[in-house]
Amino acid sequence: MTRKLDSTDWRILKELMADGSLTNVALAEKVGLSAPPCLRRVRALEQSGVITGYTALVDERSLGFELTAFAMVGLHNQSEADLRAFENRILSWPLVREAYMLSGESDFILKCVARDLSTFQDFLLKDLTAVPNVASVKTTLAIRRAKLAPGVPAGPD
Repeated sequence: MTRKLDSTDWRILKELMADGSLTNVALAEKVGLSAPPCLRRVRALEQSGVITGYTALVDERSLGFELTAFAMVGLHNQSEADLRAFENRILSWPLVREAYMLSGESDFILKCVARDLSTFQDFLLKDLTAVPNVASVKTTLAIRRAKLAPGVPAGPD
């Protein structure tokens, strides 16, 4: 069930999506609340599952991860058990940073981040295409990221 959010909740979410490291005092100031009610609202958003966690965004290239690629994966079988088995396999691959099951021509899209092309090729040949249920893999290399906006559009509309 979707939790009903008011405009203050949305302002809190907008600020936290922009900077999850804000202190409660700084957040409260930005959204026009005193610290105690702001903290209560943040805790309520966490407890209701609207806020699922906090993380640091890192620059991949500054850490030596030069390649971002997307793999469109087709499976031989799409039974629920086969889909779950593939999803469980995805969880074991650190190189896969995001994965989505799709409707349409491919069954999954995987966002992969690797140090270099050789590392990505090794993953394709030794891991991904070695999965028995994988029927096809089409890959695309990212040239550059044009936008990164985690979360959702901030606002009730």
